[in-house]
Amino acid sequence: MKIPIPEQSLVLLIGPSGSGKSTVANAHFLPEDVLSGTGNEAKLHDEVARRLKQGTLTVIDGVPLSAESRRHYVTVARDHHVALVAVAMDTPEALCLERNRARTGSHPSPRALRNQVQQLQNALKGLTKEGIRHVHVLTPETVDAVSFEHRPLPSHRQDEHGPFDIIGDIHGCFDELKALLTELGYTVAPRADGAPGYDVGTPAGRKVVFLGDLVDRGPGVTDVLRLVMGMVEAGTALCVPGNHEIKLLKKLRGKDVRVGRGLAMTLEQLEREPPGFSQAVADFIEARSPHYVLDDGHLVVAHAGLKEPMHGRDTPEVRDFALYGETTGEADAYGLPVRADWAQQYQGPATVVYGHTSVPEAEWVNNTVCLDTGCVFGGKLTALRYPERQFVSVPAQREYWKSRSHAAP
Repeated sequence: MKIPIPEQSLVLLIGPSGSGKSTVANAHFLPEDVLSGTGNEAKLHDEVARRLKQGTLTVIDGVPLSAESRRHYVTVARDHHVALVAVAMDTPEALCLERNRARTGSHPSPRALRNQVQQLQNALKGLTKEGIRHVHVLTPETVDAVSFEHRPLPSHRQDEHGPFDIIGDIHGCFDELKALLTELGYTVAPRADGAPGYDVGTPAGRKVVFLGDLVDRGPGVTDVLRLVMGMVEAGTALCVPGNHEIKLLKKLRGKDVRVGRGLAMTLEQLEREPPGFSQAVADFIEARSPHYVLDDGHLVVAHAGLKEPMHGRDTPEVRDFALYGETTGEADAYGLPVRADWAQQYQGPATVVYGHTSVPEAEWVNNTVCLDTGCVFGGKLTALRYPERQFVSVPAQREYWKSRSHAAP
């Protein structure tokens, strides 16, 4: 039995006295990662918050069995955007009692132990409802066979230093993409072996970062996909997904989604491709990280941007922000959600480069910049050279899609 543990996690070891919590902690985690759940509660809470802010894996050996105690850890994990993992030790009362009797020092009375066992059984019925998404139950029969798989987060690419050419929303504008890459010093040609796709020659040392929304609305979706997928496979590009890719993924995986005109155009173009291409596209989208932290943490890229506390974290809330941004809860005259301008309040040290909401010109706002300059709406396709902080753009060859007061989601 393998239990995945993201490298930024809060792990709660839950169980009655004598259930084997400390044995698991000692066998599978480093001593510096483990905090005791007993003692000064306020001091423990402060230490947990400090560690989670730094992104340090934190294991609590012996979380009190009350729902109130767990509620605090649900909140602190959510506030620091880390995964919360509960490992419950479902050990029979008789075995716990036997282990406690063999111990030196204090331990609960048989009556108190029985209450703890009952508390655990009650908790097991509703841990996920409390907001703990990852729950694993170990028994005496399974505990010896368990292993904990410490997983690095896919967003952590700090060792990639570029230089980068970061390209905003393409939306099927293949001719403009080819022109922009050429302007940036890349070469684009049909594959030499005659297979569908493109050979892209790269300037020495440079790498492209695509900011998502490759698909929908424009006429060259499949060409864009082939070029981007080929570059990522070759190691000459990175790509984060946009909200349009996620909707396409759901459709390709058989989910029930509303098919608007933009998605319908993509699906029509995919239908003209050889068998298996749509599956390859779905697999490609599914394998992408919603954001990347690059260049020793100095650069963050995400389709819709990302607030500073979310950088390098991986929770549903972080993924949603990276894909869709933040809304005010209001709707505009077209019935579209009004997006909150998170960049106006951004004060983080990392440069954040994003797209998602089309703007007439790419402009710096508090060390953030939006590169979606509305190519598909007749604007232009824009790249940022990093670390040079130079903008390079090519104009749209025509207006492919009518905008309803800028880009509809």
